[in-house]
Amino acid sequence: MAKYRSLNDDELNRLTDEPEADRNLSGLLLTSAGKIWVNAEEAREWPPRRRFTIGHELGHWVLHRDGERTLFCRKATVQPDEQENGRSEVEVPDIEEEANVFAAALLMPARLIRREYERDRAFERLCERFGASGAAMGRRLHAVI
Repeated sequence: MAKYRSLNDDELNRLTDEPEADRNLSGLLLTSAGKIWVNAEEAREWPPRRRFTIGHELGHWVLHRDGERTLFCRKATVQPDEQENGRSEVEVPDIEEEANVFAAALLMPARLIRREYERDRAFERLCERFGASGAAMGRRLHAVI
C-alpha cells in the first residue's frame, strides 16, 4: 500500500525529472516505491484539498499503476474548478478524471452522502461533515443525488 508524505514545492519537484512537472504540483505517485507525495503548502492552506489529493493519488495507485510509471498531478487536474482565478482552462485527461471520481467515492461514499443529505441538506455542514471542499461536494452531490 502506498504511504504519503507532505513536501514543499522544491522538494516535490526534485522527485521527478519529468518535463511537465512544474511548481504547480499538487501530488505525485511514485508507483515503483509505493509512495505518494503531497504539496505541503497546499495541504496547510486547504486541508480538504489535501485529503482529496491523497484520495486522487490512491485512485492512480489502484487504477493506473503499472509498477514503473511516475504519476504527477498538477493542481488544475486534481480539482480543476478550484483554481486561484476561480475557473479552470485546463482540459482534464481521462486518467485524472478517473482518479477524481475514485477520490470522491472514497471520501464521500454515495450511500453516506444520500443518508446525510436526507438528514440535513445544509451544504456547508455537509462539506464539514465529509471534510470536503465546496467544489468537491457540489460535484459529488450532483453525481449521486
